[in-house]
Amino acid sequence: MDTMKQSMTVSASGRLDKILSAALKHSRSQIEKVIREGLVEVEGSHVTKPGYRVAAGQTITYRFVEASRREEMPVDFNVEILYEDADILVVNKPAGLVVHPAPSVKEPTLVDWLVQRGISLSTLSGEERHGIVHRIDKGTTGALVIAKNNAAHRALSAQLQDKSMGRYYLTVTNLPLKTDRQVEAPIARHPKHRLKMAAVEGGRVAKTQFAQLTAVPGGPALVAAKLFTGRTHQIRVHLGTLGRHILGDTLYGFKTKEGKIGRIYLHAYVLYLTHPTRGDLLEIVAPLFEDMADFLARNFDKESLHEALQPDAIRRRFADGIFV
Repeated sequence: MDTMKQSMTVSASGRLDKILSAALKHSRSQIEKVIREGLVEVEGSHVTKPGYRVAAGQTITYRFVEASRREEMPVDFNVEILYEDADILVVNKPAGLVVHPAPSVKEPTLVDWLVQRGISLSTLSGEERHGIVHRIDKGTTGALVIAKNNAAHRALSAQLQDKSMGRYYLTVTNLPLKTDRQVEAPIARHPKHRLKMAAVEGGRVAKTQFAQLTAVPGGPALVAAKLFTGRTHQIRVHLGTLGRHILGDTLYGFKTKEGKIGRIYLHAYVLYLTHPTRGDLLEIVAPLFEDMADFLARNFDKESLHEALQPDAIRRRFADGIFV
């Protein structure tokens, strides 16, 4: 991948990540990834620690994917469209696909796919995040809504704020839950592991509800989750407070006989929102991808599984207020 190398001279001493973030107008998390991937040098030497102290007068050299080259990136994948009209597009995001470009992202993203197909998109989030109203992690699959114009983007963003738009997630945990639970635990960066988040006193407010749909005694469980806040890795962190982890999650889980699972089993299954111009309620179901569907079929009772996957039944579980 072609990259461009640029340099800057530091006017005041400080942390490498803070200096680059301020100078380049990128988030600290994005800059951290660039540094850890060895794309930054100080005085000609590679530095991979974001907290490295840079002295005034030293030169920082950094390499990002060249913006002009993004249009030439080969987008050799397709994404299933679940719903589309003049205002919004809803897709079923596959595992391994990054939603939008960032300095450390070298592969084509969902935004690249949208742009190269000439799909009209809003511009409120800037060029790198055309139309992206909300996002899901690279490894997570499922429903994602994209705004095709600025009016739709503003309306959907307002719904995110007042919680009238949301998603029900499906996940497979290593063990059953003891009971349906509501977890309210603040989340912040893990104090010792910079790639992880953690339930930390003084972190940002976070709230999740979990409803167990079906389970194998002593084995895996199919759990639905509803987010009331949108913190990074929120479902994974809050499950950890319950002593549970998601199968395939190598960051927050641990190696077991299920370690051969190639990706995290976390899927945004049902998306609900009010149409930004018509005003009617939309509920869109994102079908499970084959690997996760096959795992469920092999490990759970067929009749119980069929009942558990009914969107109406999932919605009722959260409407009943059964959480402790």
